[in-house]
Amino acid sequence: MFGDPMTTCTFRIGLMFSSTGPYSSVAEPMLNGALLAVSEVNASGRVRLEPVVVNPGGDLARYAPLSSQLLSSGVRQVVGCYTSSSRKEVIPVFEKHDAMLWYPSHYEGFESSDNVVYTGAAPNQHILPLIDYLMSSYGDRAFCVGSNYIWAWENNRILREVVVARGGSVVAERYLPVGETDFDKTIEAILLARPSFVFSSLIGVSGYGFIRRLREICVARGIDQPANLPVASCNLNEPDLIDIGGDAMDGHISSSVYFSSLATPENDAFVANYAAAYPHKPATSADAEASYIAVKLLAAALAEAGVDEIVPVRRALACQRLKAPQGEVAVDADTMHLHLTPRIGRSQSDATFVVIRQEPVAVRPDPYLVRFSATDPWSSSTAQLRVVS
Repeated sequence: MFGDPMTTCTFRIGLMFSSTGPYSSVAEPMLNGALLAVSEVNASGRVRLEPVVVNPGGDLARYAPLSSQLLSSGVRQVVGCYTSSSRKEVIPVFEKHDAMLWYPSHYEGFESSDNVVYTGAAPNQHILPLIDYLMSSYGDRAFCVGSNYIWAWENNRILREVVVARGGSVVAERYLPVGETDFDKTIEAILLARPSFVFSSLIGVSGYGFIRRLREICVARGIDQPANLPVASCNLNEPDLIDIGGDAMDGHISSSVYFSSLATPENDAFVANYAAAYPHKPATSADAEASYIAVKLLAAALAEAGVDEIVPVRRALACQRLKAPQGEVAVDADTMHLHLTPRIGRSQSDATFVVIRQEPVAVRPDPYLVRFSATDPWSSSTAQLRVVS
């Protein structure tokens, strides 16, 4: 395909994001991040990408048919999905067609497929740093509330094992349907239990609706919610804060590998270019950055491989590194996950996060937590997070 060194090869790629539906506030920035990377790749001239965009609308039943539609049309590489349930729904389709899914979101781990590249954070890069921070800063009694699917189930399982092993307790767990917005009974249970912290794995409208309602009830009862009932999450991001809105967006804890406030030249450019391209939705997020990274790494692998078949692309990907907005990332050839930098942020009233702790270097992914000890979570997988403010 590269007989003429001056020829730019064109590849069709799929972009599959629910830019409408119950978690569109997260998925739309993911699509935007991917499209921004496509435009930058095409401007560079090394390869040319033609995106084919499909929108499942947050309907789990639509993911597999849309994947089949993309792959049957000859597309071999697809960046997409936000929820773990949608990812698991489509993996058999990708395995059947011998194609590659680039999954650009933090996830719960404990999965491996030769047909998936994971550009979001693995559990040792998001939930383990968060548990350590919460127990050292707030106490050892957790109340877990989440959307009723695998992301919440597995994160709560990990949290429970670590908290209990370190002498703490999970006082309760509540699971609500994706899109649920009635939280009064759950909040009453939280107020009655008075945990050290609330761990939320609610997504989309449920996530920001819960925080908004919790703040309303606490204010009405004279409770300083951030100080006395802090909410912590591995999936709370800047677009969520905008949707929470009003006086309820500040004081929440998020564990992530990316925040829009990071001061790096690459992030300054990313934030500025993103805002210029999407002025109606200018806030970047960890998942938008993971989608941006996925397209950049895919383009580099395509340029090196010269074809879009899965085996050559995987081989080319194994040695890729990238100066991403969050810092340098590298592909772990054994797991097809990325070396990423864990950070803890506290939300502000301007819909941004201030980074309060972070790792000094990127951390090797450990999706199965094989290098992890529940009683000493930093003994083998990473060092203690350092305080930065």
